Amino acid sequence: MMIQWFDLAIQVFTFLAVAAMVHLTQRAVAAQLAVRRRLGRQDVSVAQAEGSVLRADKVSNPFLLWVQSATAGGQAKETQKLRKDLSLAGFDQPSAPIWYVIVRFSLAIGLPMLLIGGLGLAGRPLTGLAAFMFPLVLCGTGLIAPKAILDNRINARREQLEHEFPDALDLMVVCVEAGLGLEAAFIRVALEVKESHPRIAEEFGRLSDELSAGRGRAEALRALAERVNVDSIRSFVALLIQTDLLGVSIAQSLRTYSGEMRESRFMKAEEKAMRIPVLMTMPIVACFMPVIIVALLLPPAIDVIRTLVPALTGQ
Repeated sequence: MMIQWFDLAIQVFTFLAVAAMVHLTQRAVAAQLAVRRRLGRQDVSVAQAEGSVLRADKVSNPFLLWVQSATAGGQAKETQKLRKDLSLAGFDQPSAPIWYVIVRFSLAIGLPMLLIGGLGLAGRPLTGLAAFMFPLVLCGTGLIAPKAILDNRINARREQLEHEFPDALDLMVVCVEAGLGLEAAFIRVALEVKESHPRIAEEFGRLSDELSAGRGRAEALRALAERVNVDSIRSFVALLIQTDLLGVSIAQSLRTYSGEMRESRFMKAEEKAMRIPVLMTMPIVACFMPVIIVALLLPPAIDVIRTLVPALTGQ
């Protein structure tokens, strides 16, 4: 009976894997036909596209291209959101969304297969309802875990950028007041904080590369704000764009904004310090109060017992 359930489970998951491959192949063919139709209506020459300095990187691996074509049938908004989330997590490679899809579906299919195969080789195959419930739970875990890890990495990277940005801003104020231009200041700051603040150094380095390649300053700054999605850096970008449009002194603007950032950090530190008594209330009540109550009430309770017990027993 156990062997029959094991064979049935293997057949079910094999069928699901084959069905998924067939579905992906159909979507790949449909996506390729749609791309050919769109290309037939375009008049942009290939020479102009190849001559672009800031053209986007393309995926060259044949397997990744096939997966990209197979998953291209989804909604454009979902694809853009996935690419943006991966960029916020620090995965800016063109193949990052493809690898994310591969890892997600590999875990969803591989974890149940590993469970079934491992228990089968150990001579303890799943039987009854467990033969379907445990693989189903592992399949859901394989689909949910990559998203949870991605969200955790996005939050961790955002916190790191928020922590690193004020120091980089102070150094940038010094560079601009020393006479460096804005582009040169970004390069200098990226080199100086590369070891101590790698995240902000990477973003400033990418921004300086885009400016050196001929991208507009406002466009490159807006791209920086979209990549990091940090409020302080968004305000910094808006400040630089407005300063450039209005012709105000960049050094004075950065000095003022740096002072505001320093005050904001001080206020956040005060807020965290004021939360400490509230956070300590529950541990004190749960851990210290019972001990104090026992220490205060136990001696009188013992005296009462010593007095009442003989009286009640007639001794």
